[in-house]
Amino acid sequence: MITHQPNPSYAPAATRYENMPYKRCGKSGIQLPRLSLGLWQNFGEIDSFSNAQAMVHKAFDLGINHFDLANNYGPPYGAAESTFGKLMRKSLASYRDELLISSKAGYDMWPGPFGIGGSRKYLVSSCDQSLKRTGLDYFDVFYSHQFDPDTPLEETMQALDYIVRSGRALYAGISNYSADQTQRAIAILRDLGTPLLVHQPRYNMFDRWIEDGLTQVLEDHGVGSVVFSPLAQGFLTNKYLSGIPDGSRAARAEQIHLNIDQITQEKIAKVQKLSLIATQRNQSLAQLALAWVLQPTTVTSAIIGASRVTQIKDCVAALDNLEFSGEQLKQIDQILAGE
Repeated sequence: MITHQPNPSYAPAATRYENMPYKRCGKSGIQLPRLSLGLWQNFGEIDSFSNAQAMVHKAFDLGINHFDLANNYGPPYGAAESTFGKLMRKSLASYRDELLISSKAGYDMWPGPFGIGGSRKYLVSSCDQSLKRTGLDYFDVFYSHQFDPDTPLEETMQALDYIVRSGRALYAGISNYSADQTQRAIAILRDLGTPLLVHQPRYNMFDRWIEDGLTQVLEDHGVGSVVFSPLAQGFLTNKYLSGIPDGSRAARAEQIHLNIDQITQEKIAKVQKLSLIATQRNQSLAQLALAWVLQPTTVTSAIIGASRVTQIKDCVAALDNLEFSGEQLKQIDQILAGE
């Protein structure tokens, strides 16, 4: 038993593993927390480092030991990995073996034809850059961030296999791949001897595409999933119950993942009805949405984003009530279908 903490500047809560539920990722030996923390936003150069540090520390205190990155998270590109690297050096290095840290490459990162896609050159060089920014010896999971139609899938999977075999990562993952693309990727990696650990798709109440084939593929092959955007970029929170508030993410003209055109009156009406069900369950709307995305058996974990510590605490509280009655699930489906 550890009787002292190796880093006096930060000692994670001794109770960090007592209340967080963990779930096996597919048929692997990896167990993930039901909620993971994504560093897509609020960890760039323009953001407060002290706030970033506070959020990561609180997440770990609450049992979230999976932190998800990508090469182009920022702004600017690479900044989130650099921020996390600074966090590791300052307070988390002693706990590296307790953490599962993932990163990805696939979207645009630097100019020219070698700075995007699924080629072996791009994925391997990007992984090397990401390791330098984070200061890590290896990633636990390295993902192909998107399917590249201009690169043979065999080459992309061979690159992931090489990244694992060379010690740059322990496991291979894919993100944003369709059911058919996933099926092919699983077969290629299996033949190479580096089985696919996890798929990272977008999934929330307003974006249920994974239910149309992908979850069955994952179930059939024993692959887990870590879903992102479970709160639909904040739309499935109390923030938008009365429309679009000034200063919100949707009100910002530069946002491309949630904008005013997507916040229709029809959707607002649905959110208001969903909020009533959440109240009946003694949950916030965000907590209801998180509990809902964790229902499919293939969903191992949901990635949450946050801009402050209180949001992380609110999200983790959703795990206190993950059970739904058949009637509640039926009501939710009817609301989402506009009935």
